[in-house]
Parts: sequence; structure tokens; C-alpha cells
Amino acid sequence: MFSYSRPLVHGHRGCRGLLPENTLPAFLHALKLGVDVLELDVVISADHEVVVSHEPWMSSAICLTPDGQPISPGTETQHNLYQLPYATIRRYDCGQRQHSDFPAQLNEPAYKPLLREVLTTVEIATRQLGRPAVGYSIELKSEPAHDGIFQPFPAQFVELVLAVLHEYQVLPRTTLLCFDPRILQLAQRLVPAVATCLLLEADQAWLPSVKKLGFVPTVLGPDFRTVNLEAVTAVRAAHPSLQLIPWTVNQPDDMQRLLGWGMDGITTDYPDQLLALLAR
Repeated sequence: MFSYSRPLVHGHRGCRGLLPENTLPAFLHALKLGVDVLELDVVISADHEVVVSHEPWMSSAICLTPDGQPISPGTETQHNLYQLPYATIRRYDCGQRQHSDFPAQLNEPAYKPLLREVLTTVEIATRQLGRPAVGYSIELKSEPAHDGIFQPFPAQFVELVLAVLHEYQVLPRTTLLCFDPRILQLAQRLVPAVATCLLLEADQAWLPSVKKLGFVPTVLGPDFRTVNLEAVTAVRAAHPSLQLIPWTVNQPDDMQRLLGWGMDGITTDYPDQLLALLAR
């Protein structure tokens, strides 16, 4: 997909450490910083729109109701995006609340955009900036227990996302990410050439997880805390073509250590820091 002499910089949810996550301002700022890839998450609305959101509900940590009220942590799932039409989803604000984990984040009013709106906005901005085309790393937020409740069943979920990517002709620059193997298996079956990334939690072993998937994905995306030289050496020996792009690396010392182990890319909430490190 890309030919680079250095690891790719993936802006996590745009640049979550700097601007509200998964919003147009965050994606545009990451683009200006110079990220190679925009990482984002998608869910599905009641009217089958592909919505950019990390949760299939409104997070109490970052969102306000349409009338500007905070959302109680105990009522988050009552704001189920899969049960709301997009016109209603857009009325929630998910940019003004200060995220407790990101004190440097600059807050501003922002809504959850559609995937098609992100693609339109970013592609136009890329041309205006005169910079190389950006890649898209799109995580489909899927859990088997959520089927039919917070998300469509896998076949429809994958088809809805692929339809948008085909429409905007960005599939060759896109990697589909998921923790749910069913999503990647379906995507690979429908579009064998599509780039896929198997995401892994900290308690999931790398090689057994790839074997269980049933095919070697383009990318393995482990929790960065599980990355060590022994694991890297083992996966490189077993699958030389498999790219390693850990998530989510926010401390410069961790970035430096992982770069020393030959990562193909790094996903970070602070792409400005990673870009500065690479420049040095």
C-alpha cells in the first residue's frame, strides 16, 4: 500500500491527545501534522449509515446529549447508536468535554461524523495541502455479544463499510482492523485483496491468534505492552510478510524502544511527538 523508508505514523482516532477523538478537527489536524495513516473506528446507525465512533453508544467521558446535558456512565448504552437515526446522532456533542486522560486536548464543539464525510473532507484537504495521499486504518467495532443489539450481524456490517470505501475509491489505501476474527474473515472472502489487521488484546498470544484466524493478515496490531524482542523475532520467522503495528504508544521512551525493534508502524494519540522523534 505504501513504500516508506521509515515506520508509518498512524494517528489514533485522528490525534486524540491533541483534539477530540474521531472528529473532523482531529483528522484535519493530524493530516496537517503529516501522519501517514488516519486510524478511526466505525459503527452503524439505525438507518444503516456508517458512523465514525469508538463505541456503539454515546460515551459519558466525551459526549453531551442534544440538550447539552452530561451522560451518566450507567446510562451510556441507552444512547445506542444502532437504535438511533444518524440525524439524531449528529445532534450530540462529543467535542466539548475534557477527557480526563488527555489534559492537553483542545476542546471544541464536534459531532460524530459519517465515514463518507470524513473521506470527502480529508481527500479535499489532502489536495489543498499538496501532501501525499493518506492511508485509512478503519476499525470495525464488533463483538459477537453485540450482534443485533449494538451492531448489525457481520455480513451486513462488512458490506456497509465496503460499499462506502468502494464509492470513494479508497480501498487500495485502506486497512480494515478488528478484534473480531469474523469480520476479517468475511472481508478477506469478499475482497481477497483488501488489507486486514488482526487486533489483539494483551492476553492474546500472537501466533496462536493468527493461526485461529485461518489466514495471515496484512498487519498484526498487538497491545504495545506485549511487544518484546522474543515475540517480534518469533512472528518475523513464522510470517516474514506480516507487518507489526502496535497500539497505542504515547510515551517517547516506548516509541523509541519499539522503533528499535523494527516496527512497520506505530499507532499513537500523539503523532506530533512520534513525527518529531522520527525527524531526529
